[in-house]
Amino acid sequence: MTGLRFTKDHEYLRIDGDTAVVGITDFAQQQLGDIVFVDLPKVGKKVTKGSELAVIESVKAASEVYAPVTGEVIEVNAELGEKPALVNESPLDGGWLVKLRVATPDETATLMDEDGYASFLKTL
Repeated sequence: MTGLRFTKDHEYLRIDGDTAVVGITDFAQQQLGDIVFVDLPKVGKKVTKGSELAVIESVKAASEVYAPVTGEVIEVNAELGEKPALVNESPLDGGWLVKLRVATPDETATLMDEDGYASFLKTL
């Protein structure tokens, strides 16, 4: 899981060059419970850091997913339309939400690494 970055809102970002895979953390999916629907953005949507990127609905509640960095959506996980529970089953692998072309790479420096996120979770 090296190369992962995390937000305090429990989104993760896995960067490969100028592309980033975005999803929610294992902690977030556990808090949401059984996920029944994922509303993903359209390819081509431009987002700014902190803006709404997607909405995840579970049996407990609906929750917004915020863009961890500024960029453009270049791919969405179409599998989630048929099987939203993938987010519960494998949030860091098959349950990813979108891929972004990162517009402002410096923004990743403000995100937590794995150790920082683990420490943050202990405060909750």
